[in-house]
Amino acid sequence: MRLILTITWLASLNLPIALGQTILPNAASTQMRQRQHRSYGCLKPVRLFAIEDYDGPLKRVAASLVRRVENQTAQNPQDTELRICPLTAHQKFTLAARNSVEPINLIVAGFSAGISQAADYDSQFGQGASGYGQRLGAALADSTAGEFFGTFLYPVIFRQDPRYYRLQEGGTKHRLGNALAHIFVTQSDSGTRMFNYSEWLTVASTTALSNVYHPGNRRGFAPSAGQVAITIGTDAGFNVLREFWPEVSRRFKLPFRPPQAALPAPGKHP
Repeated sequence: MRLILTITWLASLNLPIALGQTILPNAASTQMRQRQHRSYGCLKPVRLFAIEDYDGPLKRVAASLVRRVENQTAQNPQDTELRICPLTAHQKFTLAARNSVEPINLIVAGFSAGISQAADYDSQFGQGASGYGQRLGAALADSTAGEFFGTFLYPVIFRQDPRYYRLQEGGTKHRLGNALAHIFVTQSDSGTRMFNYSEWLTVASTTALSNVYHPGNRRGFAPSAGQVAITIGTDAGFNVLREFWPEVSRRFKLPFRPPQAALPAPGKHP
């Protein structure tokens, strides 16, 4: 009886209902919600995709693709007095691990291994199933190393936010400039702008590490500089995809919800 009374009392409070990482707002006035936001000091991003909204082909692949783009993307709140809550070291590690095990990574690595085998890159691996398996393992190692260094290790050391902050407002040139500038400038855990040490040190680290398990890699400054340039260009392209992902997802009718106002995170934050 006491339990029933307690549940009835909680229901009468009309509190928001937590659903995964999404908090569904109640019918409270906008003014009241703004006061609640300011009392917390920072905002928790809402989930912008839901696979249950998608009825198209290759549902699991589409879900993995959307997650891979959105896992590390956030959007600055319209209320400039607030900011998105920073990630803890544990959350950065969890994010890196989640990105690494997305099924889309296996698909991309498998495609890359096939191209490498057809062109006979890393010829020491040989051909056949054995050669393909080694190339696939090397491609997966490249992806995992990038996540470990770029999403966890260096962002923790330099106290940087590994997420890309989407504008989604303004002209195309302005948004494109924001995506390309992220290679050089990122956001710290405290919300200030700073040089993107994580990006450049990650590229240098993964390039050096790949020489260990890619026997066909050319050594020396010039080949390494070329590989760095390719990786930087790829990362810049992925940032552009993140920025314009809402338009892309709507074009292909993928599971992406329109942006909503970010909601206050539970608990106080510095």
